[in-house]
Parts: sequence; C-alpha cells; structure tokens
Amino acid sequence: MGLGRAPLPHPGVRVTTRLIVDVDTGIDDSLALVLLAADPAAEIVAVCCTAGNVPTAQVTRNTASWLDLCGLDGVEVCVGADGPLVAPLMTTEDTHGPLGVGYATLPPSTRPLSARSAATAWVELARAHPGELTGLVTGPLTNLALALRLEPALPTLLRRVVIMGGSFDHPGNTTPTTEWNVAVDPEAAKEVFDAFSAAPAGREPIVCGLNLTESIEMHPHHVDRMIEAAGGPDVPIVRHLADAIRFYFEFHEAQCEGYLAHMHDPFAAAVALRPEIAEYRTATVDVELTGTLTRGTTVADRRGHWGRPPNAAIAVATDPEAFFDDLIARVGAFAAQRAQAPLGSSLAPRAPLGSSLAPRAPLGRS
Repeated sequence: MGLGRAPLPHPGVRVTTRLIVDVDTGIDDSLALVLLAADPAAEIVAVCCTAGNVPTAQVTRNTASWLDLCGLDGVEVCVGADGPLVAPLMTTEDTHGPLGVGYATLPPSTRPLSARSAATAWVELARAHPGELTGLVTGPLTNLALALRLEPALPTLLRRVVIMGGSFDHPGNTTPTTEWNVAVDPEAAKEVFDAFSAAPAGREPIVCGLNLTESIEMHPHHVDRMIEAAGGPDVPIVRHLADAIRFYFEFHEAQCEGYLAHMHDPFAAAVALRPEIAEYRTATVDVELTGTLTRGTTVADRRGHWGRPPNAAIAVATDPEAFFDDLIARVGAFAAQRAQAPLGSSLAPRAPLGSSLAPRAPLGRS
C-alpha cells in the first residue's frame, strides 16, 4: 500500500481530522492527547477509556485531567471496559507509575462523564457521521472489539482506524515476541483484525508497531527544547509532561535501554492526522492466541500464504527527528498559550456529537 512519505506540513496548514480516541492513559498516551489538543488539524469528538497501563478508573481520571489542562471542555469522555475480553487484566505501573503518569501530580477533574459506554460511543458516533471519523487506539483493543460486536459494519462507517500495537519482524516489549497493547487483550486484537478483513481495499487499519515506534526515541534534549518553546519549566502543561516523562526515562534506563523513552502513542497520533509522514506495507495480520511461548504475538502475512485479503497497512519507515521537531513546536507553543489563558477558560468548546452527558459520577470518586 503506497500511502507515501512526505515532509510534515507547515504548522499553519489546517486539514481537520475528526477523531474518536481510545486510550489507556499512561505517559505516552498523555503526550499523545496533548499533541492532538495542540494541533489545529485535530478535532477530538470523544475519548474512550480502557484498562491497560492502569485500571480503567485511573485511566479515566488521567484522561479528564489532561483534557482539562488542555481546555478541551467540550470533549465527551466515555468509560470503557474494565478488563480484557477473556484474560485477567495486566497493568504496568512499573512502567508508568502508580497512577499512570509517572511523577506528575495532575489537578483532579470534576467534569461529568458520558452516560454511554465507550463501545456504544464508537458505534453511535460512526453511525451518525459515516465516513467522517478517524479512530485512534493507543491502548488495548477491547473497546473497539466490543463496538464491532455491536456493529459489524464499523470498518465501513469509519474513515480510517490507526492502531498503536503489535510488533512485526522486531522483538516484543512484554514477552520476547509480544507488544503490550496486544498482549493485554489478544482476543480483542484478533477480533479487530478479523473484522477488518472484510473492509474495502484502502480501509485497512494503519498499524504502528514496535518495529517503528521504538525508533521514536525521546531524549532529555527533546524535553529541554519543549520546555524552552513553552517559555519555561513552570508552564503547567510542560511541567506535568516533564514530570511524567522523567519516570519513563528512568524505566527505560532500568531496562538497560538508555535514558530515553519510546513515544509510541504520540507517533500514532501524528500518523492519524498526517499518514504521509510514514511508509507502509499492506499485510494480513493475525494474532496468536494459544502458543505456550507466543500468545499475543502479531503475525503478518505479506505474501498471501493464507489466501486472505490484507487487513492492515503496517507503518515501516518515518523520519523520527522531523516528528519530534513538529511535536516540540506544537506542544511548546500550545502550552505557552494555555499558560496565558484565564483560569478555567476552554478552547472553543463544542457540543459532543450526539452524546449524552448526564453525570455518571464525579471523577473524585471510584
């Protein structure tokens, strides 16, 4: 599949992408959310929360706090699955910190949560706006799998789906062969890839796996540049991001990978807005469910051995430094803008698309 590869557009270019974002908000999801908020090409219509890096209730708290910090008051927040379809829940506080955001202490949010579940939101939004919405999944695929059970036509109703998950011709980060998001809920990942096998050509999900996202290495100098672009370390958004990312650096260093952090989810977010920043190869992807050593492994058939249609466009190449240049400029400028905004102000709040915002429970409660 030739989606091509091109330089990142100038920050002034605006082509709006309307997004359903599905997260398990840990450290890299946090930066992805801020990047989307900072980019005028993005319009987030709903954020769906699922268990993964931390349990769903904490994911929801983290997500709502970041949206508040970014002034996105009109974005619907939907609570999703509390755990995988079949397996017991795994979480990774050792990687992302006990609350999922490293050393950051986010201000608590009191925003009301949507009365509809994450799976229902996926379906109702896609039905109401066929062909308009891009789905971005940066956590386990549980919510999307549940949505596909409710509406099998979802692959044709969405404009595009971008998935951070899997590993192709590259070692895993959870077991020797598995990537975290897929390893948490392999059954959900398989259901999603199977469902997209029936999608029209060109509607295959874009899959950003470890084979590419582990080349998206954030180093301390990137954080320093982001702080400088924002106007200093006391600017709230960059202060919280720096505190979160420092924990991520320390985790990677403890794993003998160096004082750095792989920014999987922000890269997938950038791809959702501008697919041309990467190169792709189409393949038929399946997920191993029964292997004693390989459960959760993503397997890509690029030569048609299985005789099944392609169901994924796997991202295989990009320019990491161009990505970071764009991220630093956007997030830094946005953080500076938000620091100057009056307390409690929002960025052009929109009514959520067809949502029901009857209060579910204040985020201060579990």
